[in-house]
Amino acid sequence: MKSIKEETNLEKKKILLRLDLNVPLRDGKITDATRIDKILPTLNFLISQNAKIIIISHVGRPKGKVVNDLSLRPICKDLEMKLSQNIKLLAKDIKEIVSNDLFQNDDEKVIMLENIRFYPEEEKNNQSFAKQLSTLADIYVNDAFSCSHRAHASIDQVTNFLPSFSGLQFDLEVNALKKITSEIKKPITCIIGGSKISTKINIIKNLIPKFDNIIIVGGMANNIIKYMGNNIGKSLQEENSDHIIKEILLLSETGNCKIIYPKDIVVGNNLKGDPQIKELNEVSSDEMILDIGPKTIKVISDIIDESNTILWNGPAGYFENQNFANGSIKIAEKIIENNKSNKIYSVAGGGDTVSLLNSLNSIDDFDFVSTAGGAFLEYLEGKELPGIKALN
Repeated sequence: MKSIKEETNLEKKKILLRLDLNVPLRDGKITDATRIDKILPTLNFLISQNAKIIIISHVGRPKGKVVNDLSLRPICKDLEMKLSQNIKLLAKDIKEIVSNDLFQNDDEKVIMLENIRFYPEEEKNNQSFAKQLSTLADIYVNDAFSCSHRAHASIDQVTNFLPSFSGLQFDLEVNALKKITSEIKKPITCIIGGSKISTKINIIKNLIPKFDNIIIVGGMANNIIKYMGNNIGKSLQEENSDHIIKEILLLSETGNCKIIYPKDIVVGNNLKGDPQIKELNEVSSDEMILDIGPKTIKVISDIIDESNTILWNGPAGYFENQNFANGSIKIAEKIIENNKSNKIYSVAGGGDTVSLLNSLNSIDDFDFVSTAGGAFLEYLEGKELPGIKALN
């Protein structure tokens, strides 16, 4: 895989740049611009090299049809402001655009094509559609790591027709994930949350031989607490997960990896309820486990202090309610404290984890925060991502 930074002559070259600008929109306004902000270095680099940039991206799931509410127009305006550049949004049918339609004058540096998922050929990884895209440019750059677990035309097939490179953000994502999966500085700890243990089982199985500690929190931990013979009341749980937990525990013994789950918890009668700290065997039938307790926070803090590398995916509780955010906040604060004193290398990923760190204004306090959801998780599972395979 070759980075666009390695290409020496980009002067006036047309760059077909695949980005992930799939940001949340409400009433035509962007509610979280993290993904946009992260790709600005690539755009600024290409502009500094006097390249001509053709942005392709998607928003939402229009399922191959034009959906006006999923236009890239608000994102185009946001980028114009952040780059101090005029950006033309070209709404013309991609299959009718020819290269000469683009960059009518020398002042034009950036053009954006409309939502690539307005075309059914994109998600079908259609070869002809990819070839048409390739006729618009001299070079292809993938800076959409978070889409690279999808074998789509603008991620996969297009690389067959143009010299293809990774973008700066793509490089950062892959390098950060390499550091926690292959270039490991031990001891290494994974803090993993989420609601369903079945969706993370392959990640846990892949990480057990490489990691020293796997700390399971959030809804996933409820299944383990129940497996250990405790009542979990109305807590979020997954049916038929006992065999998965048994498999994880057996693997951890052979892999010399400690599995840590909560020692105490915080409960409420509902998601808006008042918090109450309890031991694992004290949960009543009308209560929900919604956070980790102080004993668990102390255990996790001590493990972070003993670690050189931390991977965090998934909050410790229902952080959307401040009453049940303490566990997640304390984990974040402990990682940040050790990060600032250069004791650890820290990587965080997953939508809820990013939302939490955004709410704490702590995105920049980690070595790397990934906005890639599915691609991040599939890489951790050990899967080969179509986007990486295509660039290789």
